[in-house]
Amino acid sequence: MKYNLAEICEYAKGKVDVAILNEETYISTENMNPNKGGIARASSLPTVAQTQAFLAGDVLVSNIRPYFKKIWFAEFDGGCSNDVLVFRAKDGVNKRFLYYVLADDTFFDYSMATSKGTKMPRGDKTAIMKYEVPEFTYEEQEKIAGILEILDQKMQLNTEINDNLLQQAQAIFTQEFLNVEGIPDGWKESSLLGIADYLNGLAMQKFRPKDDEQGLPVLKIKELRQGACDASSELCSPSIKPEYIVHDGDVIFSWSGSLLVDFWCGGTCGLNQHLFKVTSDTYDKWFYYAWTNHHLQKFVAIAADMATTMGHIKREELSKAVVLIPSQSDYDRIGGLLAPLYDLVIANRIENRKLAALRDELLPQLMSGQLDVSEVDL
Repeated sequence: MKYNLAEICEYAKGKVDVAILNEETYISTENMNPNKGGIARASSLPTVAQTQAFLAGDVLVSNIRPYFKKIWFAEFDGGCSNDVLVFRAKDGVNKRFLYYVLADDTFFDYSMATSKGTKMPRGDKTAIMKYEVPEFTYEEQEKIAGILEILDQKMQLNTEINDNLLQQAQAIFTQEFLNVEGIPDGWKESSLLGIADYLNGLAMQKFRPKDDEQGLPVLKIKELRQGACDASSELCSPSIKPEYIVHDGDVIFSWSGSLLVDFWCGGTCGLNQHLFKVTSDTYDKWFYYAWTNHHLQKFVAIAADMATTMGHIKREELSKAVVLIPSQSDYDRIGGLLAPLYDLVIANRIENRKLAALRDELLPQLMSGQLDVSEVDL
């Protein structure tokens, strides 16, 4: 037996004053992360007096293309844009179970198929409520949600651990490099270009997959910001030069538009223009990542001053960015502190990607009843 979605939930109604919202409590399609990745801080707040309200325990789903496949289980009360649908579980329905019903790719595919509009299609709210959901007892709902939540909690824990590791690494970098007076004996001064190679990516529209090739996802600024490629990512030929192929753990620096530097842990992909792949034949990853990250805010300010349509920095700024190179003994000692922290950050992110893939594989099997949870003891 199956239910219509309308039998287990409803669209939440209500407004909230914008004056009581802030960047942490306002949700829009732009600051919802894809692939069930939660939310980020809003970059701006609405100008209207009131906006759509949601409550802790509601499920928020982006309802505008290209922002489909963004979903969040509300952890607090707040407000959201009208392009976000707010679902509220009815009595007798497990709230987390509802979240996973709506997180299933089958639901998103259905929403896309029933969407209206051409330039920015939106899911049809009436049609969405006709989406069919298998009937489960409340106990079965709890078990299904519990199995999937274990994976999500592990991913959340890894993320929190990484936040702490990066704070530790920053504190060590500050103590070892920024709090020194002058240039210590045996140390020398260089620049970012003096310690690493910054390879700009390709215009990947010129390197599409051939008919007999399985394309690689293209790493653009969007993918770097979200930490993963997705179904909307473009594809490129896997036969591009090897240096333009990005692997887990590579340091990637976006030098145009949204400036950021990060360890890429989203799997093998092709490097698009406006991104640098940072490498070195002389120095270790911890060293050139830490120094590039140190100069990032200065680069952001430079790009903002230059911005007309899209701010960027020029390669000459890399040659002006001062780097202190320690003596060999100090380099080895500091590397012994920083390298393990960064390595663990990378390992945790890769594990999160694999856990997310496992969750997404289990989810439709659980929702369809293909996997029987009656004997599962949580």
